[in-house]
Amino acid sequence: MVQSLWDKSKADQAKDTLDELVYRSNMIGTDRLVCNWGGGNTSSKTTVKDFRGRDVEVMYVKGSGSDLASMKAGNFTGLRMDDIKPLFERDSMPDEEMVAYLAHCMIDAKHPRASIETLLHAFLPFKHVDHTHPDAIISLCCADNGIKLAKEIFGDRFVWVPYVRPGFTLSKMIAEGVLANPNAELVLMEKHGLVTWGDTSEECYAQTIKIISEAEAFIEAKFEQEQLFGGVKHNPLPAEVRRRIAAEVMPTIRGAVSDVKKMILSFDDEDDVLAFVGGKKSSELSQVGAACPDHLVHTKMVPLFIDWTPDADDIEGLKAKLIEGISSYKKQYEDYFNRNKHEGDVMFEAAPRVILIPGVGMVNSGKSWSNSKVSGALYHRAIAVMRGATALGDFVSLSENESYNVEYWPLELYKLTLAPKEAEFSRQIAFITGGAGGIGSETARRLVSEGAHVVLADLNLEGAEKVAGDINEKYGENRAIAVKMDVTDEDAVYAAYQASSILYGGVDIIVNNAGLATSSPFEETSLKEWNLNMNVLGTGYFLVAREAFKIMRQQSIGGSMVFVGSKNSVYAGKNASAYSSAKALEAHLARCIASEGGQYGIRVNTVLPDAILQGSAIWNSNWRNERAAAYGIEPDELEEYYRKRTTLLVNIYPRDIAEGIAFFASSRSEKTTGCMLTIDGGVPAAFTR
Repeated sequence: MVQSLWDKSKADQAKDTLDELVYRSNMIGTDRLVCNWGGGNTSSKTTVKDFRGRDVEVMYVKGSGSDLASMKAGNFTGLRMDDIKPLFERDSMPDEEMVAYLAHCMIDAKHPRASIETLLHAFLPFKHVDHTHPDAIISLCCADNGIKLAKEIFGDRFVWVPYVRPGFTLSKMIAEGVLANPNAELVLMEKHGLVTWGDTSEECYAQTIKIISEAEAFIEAKFEQEQLFGGVKHNPLPAEVRRRIAAEVMPTIRGAVSDVKKMILSFDDEDDVLAFVGGKKSSELSQVGAACPDHLVHTKMVPLFIDWTPDADDIEGLKAKLIEGISSYKKQYEDYFNRNKHEGDVMFEAAPRVILIPGVGMVNSGKSWSNSKVSGALYHRAIAVMRGATALGDFVSLSENESYNVEYWPLELYKLTLAPKEAEFSRQIAFITGGAGGIGSETARRLVSEGAHVVLADLNLEGAEKVAGDINEKYGENRAIAVKMDVTDEDAVYAAYQASSILYGGVDIIVNNAGLATSSPFEETSLKEWNLNMNVLGTGYFLVAREAFKIMRQQSIGGSMVFVGSKNSVYAGKNASAYSSAKALEAHLARCIASEGGQYGIRVNTVLPDAILQGSAIWNSNWRNERAAAYGIEPDELEEYYRKRTTLLVNIYPRDIAEGIAFFASSRSEKTTGCMLTIDGGVPAAFTR
């Protein structure tokens, strides 16, 4: 149930009308029961001084492409009301003309483009206006008997407007309806949402909450739990089973939905999702259509509902149904596009954005993790609307053509153009072992800076969490995660990849980097020391690569592995027979995997660094003393010793290795596999030959 979030002490800190509007908008957007992510719009009218010092009436309205919950003053557009008011006398106005006209009304050319629904606010004779998409109101507006029930709830206080796509016509219909009803307190927009108003920002917000609360109370009085979505058909599987199944099938889903561009996935098994996917009528309900026009761009017209009887032992059967279902969905979407397309329309990817699995939950896709969570958040709202609408009557939605004309509406598509251009590693998932160390952490930052999502696997979980936390603070929630992993533990490696699959959907880039080093004269090398190097640098690299290979094959969209070897992979390091042999093993293992992986689009390459002292746990261990002793120098002389032995007279840093890894992982080396790249400043003894 919605609650008022208004805090007078905070609201009173507003310096002016625009500040008040920012606060009101944030309060509306904070509660998703009131307003969808990215949806709704708010406005306030006030008087400001123009550039010549004259008093002019201005309306501030939400700018296009922003979200009410996080909006700041710069996300609003100011428009001169004297320029807008004459439009009310027109009979019609095409969208393109309206947009061009409003651009001339702006008080500052630097403001964002005005909301598609600007005239809705401008034509209403009220100082403050809210347009929202509350679950309870949309439930009413998407019920087949909605207008009849609205009379029971609101009497003669409402104006009902039949569905019309946002723009000039809808804005004028709303204003005319309000002006014709002196008792009007709200507007109900069929299959769309709510409009309310007030003399002050506080009164406007209070009215919004009041109206929603009335609708909620009416719906809850009619709601019968046992009849929710037609009653229970499938109970949820236990939580640990749901997550295990999701981790197993998400790489299959990811491959099937990534035929045009790779997609990042997210998994959701919240209570409302589990109730919906288990309902007797949910399969049918889910195909009625979108609960609100705002949903369409992120969720498409309908989700994919998998006809599967929950069974913890039938994962292969579920995979088969997912592959078949996604293929069928894409064909149906192409047909939908072709039936409704206009000249010049370019089809989006045809794969579903929302996949519903009985007993398990919901899988969402998007160009990033955060984008996939948006489609999930909007489908939570769709579930809430279907819950309410079916408590009132039958759930109805936009027609196919109405849906298409929203999904491919040029003014809606404009919002997508506001997103920054995708970078080299956008839509890709990188799994980095030794992620807390110098090379691992620098590589993570390098890949994330160009769009990647990263999994930092390390025995040093605290260190990996620190790196992930720094990345997420700069780039956003869940761009990086940390997992504790011992590369020599088969079960731990499997579990770490399961974590990657359930959070992001799979993996694209493997950086095999975890390591250690020891130094002893050959005759003093113990079996324990030998086995330690072989286990971590040989077996560890094998286990990490093997599990990645399985997932990459399951996804069927290729992948890239980069092994972090060493100069010693090709050069017999002094007093380091165990370490050098294991590093040589890594380089040849990479070539073997490259040979087998080529037919699946899996590339495997190796970088060969030398003496990366900065940020290295290895060089901060006894290895530093051992290497110094091998060369007959003091430990603090090592860095200069290594610099002088290079032909370029340089030291090598973690960022240099990260750059080499990024090259091998990128499209710039898309036709390169089985290759070794030496990054050591030029040590002649290690020149490959």
